[in-house]
Parts: sequence; structure tokens; C-alpha cells
Amino acid sequence: MQQLTRLIDEAQQLAAGQPASLLNSAEAEVARDLQICNACRYCEGFCAVFPAMTQRLEFGQADIHYLANLCHNCGACLHACQYAPPHEFAVNIPKAMAQVRQHSYTRFAWPGALGRLYHHAGLTVALALAGGLALFLLLLQALAPAVNSGNFYDYFPHHLLAGLFGPVFGFAVLALGLGVRRFWRDISPVAADMPAVLDAGHAVATLKYLDGGHGQGCNNADDATTLWRRRFHHFTFYGFLSCFAATITATGYHYLLGLPAPYALNSLPVLLGIAGGIGLLIGPAGLLWLNLQRDPQHGDVQQRPMDRGFIALLLLTSASGLLLPFARHSHVLGSLLAVHLGVVMALFLTLPYGKFAHGIFRSAALLKWAIEKRQRK
Repeated sequence: MQQLTRLIDEAQQLAAGQPASLLNSAEAEVARDLQICNACRYCEGFCAVFPAMTQRLEFGQADIHYLANLCHNCGACLHACQYAPPHEFAVNIPKAMAQVRQHSYTRFAWPGALGRLYHHAGLTVALALAGGLALFLLLLQALAPAVNSGNFYDYFPHHLLAGLFGPVFGFAVLALGLGVRRFWRDISPVAADMPAVLDAGHAVATLKYLDGGHGQGCNNADDATTLWRRRFHHFTFYGFLSCFAATITATGYHYLLGLPAPYALNSLPVLLGIAGGIGLLIGPAGLLWLNLQRDPQHGDVQQRPMDRGFIALLLLTSASGLLLPFARHSHVLGSLLAVHLGVVMALFLTLPYGKFAHGIFRSAALLKWAIEKRQRK
């Protein structure tokens, strides 16, 4: 039935004057590997990928993108596989899936040109954006009258920050929304119900599939398992959410309660910001440490500059942000604030194209899997 549906889709594309969808080399490799895995099924209990795989006899482009983003790259299947290199079949699911994931981020990115640029030079683009924006803010500060206070708005007025960051944040939300909408329309025409949303939300919040399928964690440098990858992801994820909550709380203080910044160290926005900054310091630093040690067979080494670019921005954001409350009455406050704001702006501009996008796409894939499980039952 799937083969017939695929042929009908290709015929409709040709009739409309559009080229039929063809698999690229990375997608073809995933399709080949999954055909072998579907015959073996030894890894069926490891994660959501393999039970979702068993519901398919063939793997079209949409299936491949869905399963690749459902994969959490824990590495368990590579070390359990009897057909992994140096076997002549050379099945390497983590590497093949990672290559397709990157292709899907670029394919569904909006606008596509920015996705391709970040893919080819992620670290360079991230650091160049952060440096350029920080320099721009430093120049703005140099042109303004000299101040020496602990109030951030004396250096950059509230209306200026709102005018700068509002469009940047709006662009990031729009680009991410359009990207995941394209992805969802490609992989799943079925609407989600509330039980499926709650199931997928639980898997996202707990990082359920980073336990390696056996509760002992992921493989990293070798066949030994570790839970640190899951823990560092938790620090990063909840650190980011805490920083976002701090921003929302401060906005409520300003507009709803009429309490403009600066806030005391024991106030809710500052406490949330400090907690988030600590999480975004520990998590990305740990993920960078694991990334430097990771076996090349556990992923796509060509993506490491993009991965490290995102980690570098997170580390610069957290480090500069944590220093701000303690530098309020220092002569370096203005410069430090300009650097922090420049890095944050660069982070938001690159969110739809870097590693942050994988969390959004993976959440969509987990939602589709939650729907499929109920359809199967």
C-alpha cells in the first residue's frame, strides 16, 4: 500500500510538471539500513525509532525524515548491531540518521538560504554574528553620554532594547514555526489529540529516549554507557526555560506591575535568571566536553562545527549574563552589557538553523509517534 501511495504521489508530481522526489545519498543510506534493521529487529526495544520502523515495509522520504528526527543518537543500536562496521553491510544508524537530520533542518528551514549558510559554517557564523552585534552595541554606547550607574537602562534605554530584540525574537519564532510546520505537513497529515500531546510532552520533558533503551544512558567514547549526556541536556533545557521565564517575569513586572528594572538580587526575575544561567553554564560545558570525546562513529563529524557554534553561543550567553548582576557598580558594566546583548541577539538569530532546531523537530517527531502508537492499538 505504501509503495502504491508513493507511486501515486510521484505520478501527481510529474503530471503537475514537478520532478518526482528522489532520495539523496544520506536518505538512501537510511532507507538501506532500515530495510536491514526491519529484517533483524534485534534493537526493537531500544527506542521509539525501531517500533515505528516496524510499521513500515518501505521507507519514503517523509518516513526517513520522520524516523531520523525521532532518533536521539544514543548510540546503543550501533554497539548492539551485528551488521555494524566492519561487517560488509556497514549499518550505522546513528551516523546515517544524523546526516539526514541535518539535511531536514536545511530542507525545511525558512528562509532556506540561511539554513544552508549555517550548515556550512555554523561556528564561524555564530561567532561572527555575536562579535559584530556586540561591536555595534559598543559603538552605540560610545556615542551616548557617559554614565556610571547600576541601571541597565541608563546604558541602553528600554525602548531601544525593545526595538532591537522584538523583531529578532519575532523572526526566530516565525522562522522556527514555519520550519516545523513544513516538517509536520511532510511527515504527518493527521491531527493530534490531547492524549498524544501529553504523551509526547512527557517524552520531551524527561528526555525519555536518552536512556539508551535500557536505563543506563548513551554511548559516547566507546561501548561504555553514561547518563551524563542526558543530565547535561536537562541542565541546558531547563536552564533555557528558566532564562525565558525570567524574561517573561521581568516583562510582567515592567508592564503589568509598573516596576521597571533594575531588580534586587533576591527578586524573582533575577533568581530565575541566575538559575537559568547556571544551567546554561553547566549543561553546554558538559555537552562540549562529551562532544570532544565522542566516537566519530556515533554521529556525523561534519556537523561538529555547527554543534559547537551553538554550544559556544550558549556558554557566552550564560557566562556574560551571570556576571551582569555582580558588575552593576563596576566601570565595565556597559561593555559587559553590550557583549551580553550582542551574544543573545546572535543566539536568537541562529536558533532556527542550529542545534536548537533539532529539539523542535524532534518534539514534532515524538508527537507523530504518540499518534501512531494509538492508531496501532
